[in-house]
Amino acid sequence: MKNFFLGEYIKQRRLDLGLTQEQLCEGICEPMTLSRLENGRQTPGRNRINAILQRLGLPDDRYFALLSKHELEMEALQKEIVACNVMQKAEEGFEKIAQLEEIANPEDMIAKQFILRSRALLGRLDKRYSSEEQIDLLMQAIRMTVPRFTIDKIESFLYSMEEIKIISHIGSCYADDGQNEKAADVYRQLLRYVQTHFQETVTSLGIVPMVLFNYACILFRCERYGEAAERAKEGREACIKYGHYQHLPGCLEAEAECRYYMGEREKSAELYHQAYYLCKVTGYQAGLEIVKKEAKEYLGIEFQY
Repeated sequence: MKNFFLGEYIKQRRLDLGLTQEQLCEGICEPMTLSRLENGRQTPGRNRINAILQRLGLPDDRYFALLSKHELEMEALQKEIVACNVMQKAEEGFEKIAQLEEIANPEDMIAKQFILRSRALLGRLDKRYSSEEQIDLLMQAIRMTVPRFTIDKIESFLYSMEEIKIISHIGSCYADDGQNEKAADVYRQLLRYVQTHFQETVTSLGIVPMVLFNYACILFRCERYGEAAERAKEGREACIKYGHYQHLPGCLEAEAECRYYMGEREKSAELYHQAYYLCKVTGYQAGLEIVKKEAKEYLGIEFQY
């Protein structure tokens, strides 16, 4: 396999996309820092390099970097905070956030962004923040690194993985607040962006399946069942194509429910069976209960095992 210096790799991709250094590094680092990176005279911290690569639509898992003790501590705490969100341990998550704030550099915008997003997510779990308050936190977070961000012109800027997640969560908050059509518009713009910019990184990040699944759920809330079914179908196809199966059970369940409302009972039953056994095999209990409930309520299907 041919090897490239990281700076040359970044510079070539930037030029291919017709971007200036200022456009690429806005909110991440100074143009001088990026210039030194491209010329091989300086290597920023890994979180900044990852953000730059992701904005360029490049994989961030194909280079090697030595981490300082401080970076390792930061990374470990961030993983623990993410785990607290997944396991729905809000109180513990906020304790970890406090620890992260103590060791984070006050000028590290990427760390501040992660903290704000995590506050919004954990605050959603324990109900300490309303949907409006969550949106405010998430808007603060995205504008840490994309100062001119506006929800009506999502495709006007470049985004890292973290920024994509923030925008996705903003869409979810609008839906929680009953603003389903506004949420659908957020995901419409976001899907167009990731399909254009993240084709090379979906193999390592699974961005497209995530956005398609969330978009399908929002369209279902809008009672746009045909569109929702298509997005869910595209989502499960993307899961299989890119080897990212986290959202596959959800895409199957979402399409099954849409097909039922579209009068396609046979197709709905087939999809519910697939979703059930996939949840069973993977031990996804929450998804399993949803599938069992819907299949029985809609189609009279009772799964025995």
